[in-house]
Amino acid sequence: MNITLRQLEVFVAVAAHGHVGKAADALGVSQSAVSMALSDFERSVGERLFDRVSRSVLLNERGRALLPRSVAVIEQAREIEEEGSRGGRSGHIRVGASTTVGNYLLPGIIGSFASAEPGISVSLEVGNTSEIAVRLEAHAIDLAFVEGPVTDTNIAVSRWMEDELVAFAAPSLVPPVPEPEEMQWIMREPGSGTREVFERAMAQAGLAVHVRMELGHTEAIKKAVEAGLGYGCLSRLAVERELALGYLAAVSMPGVDLKRELSMLLLSGKHVTVTLSAFMEFCHV
Repeated sequence: MNITLRQLEVFVAVAAHGHVGKAADALGVSQSAVSMALSDFERSVGERLFDRVSRSVLLNERGRALLPRSVAVIEQAREIEEEGSRGGRSGHIRVGASTTVGNYLLPGIIGSFASAEPGISVSLEVGNTSEIAVRLEAHAIDLAFVEGPVTDTNIAVSRWMEDELVAFAAPSLVPPVPEPEEMQWIMREPGSGTREVFERAMAQAGLAVHVRMELGHTEAIKKAVEAGLGYGCLSRLAVERELALGYLAAVSMPGVDLKRELSMLLLSGKHVTVTLSAFMEFCHV
């Protein structure tokens, strides 16, 4: 058996992207090179690792079993390179984040980390909580920070920091504020951590949520609310500028607990490299 690290990298990339062409783009090589390396790897292990469905490729049972071990080998090889590098730590970390964290918290943290650790590069992928959890399970990212609940048993969830949601409206609608049952809400799409936390808090308070509109981006929600189309509820981090400038007005929600915890996610049993450990420690400062 002559399995190479390059074959393992190709296997992991194809598994993460579900597509040979996208894996080739991510690796910076030709599609034919990826196809050849993948064929060689499958020949070395003695069986197919993917089901070919239309233009996509999906891991089969054998492929799913090999994926965590392949990722671990690649990460250990990278760590050997990092330990042997001169002039400080080096490497690349792939971070995923849900929308609020990715847009309003992590850019500043990553910028400060880059100044402190110039040899370590960090890429950031932003999506809703559900999407980021899927990307983590597919080994497409190394670490994630999310605002929504995650119950997948393959993912280790740890408390990162506290956040608070705030209900808001166009200043012209405040006051008077209608009863919560009469409010028409403009919300993120299902799968959004912010929406899940808000709906759970409302349910615990015995209040129904009437959704007038679903929008897939925080900025779109703020603009729709500012135009008087309904009420919104987002992280205070996302609306503090608009509240301070008077474009939006906070709405009191007595009896509704809008505090929440932001979480850090790792795949259970994941090998934490020196560079990844450095970034995790930096984020906890």
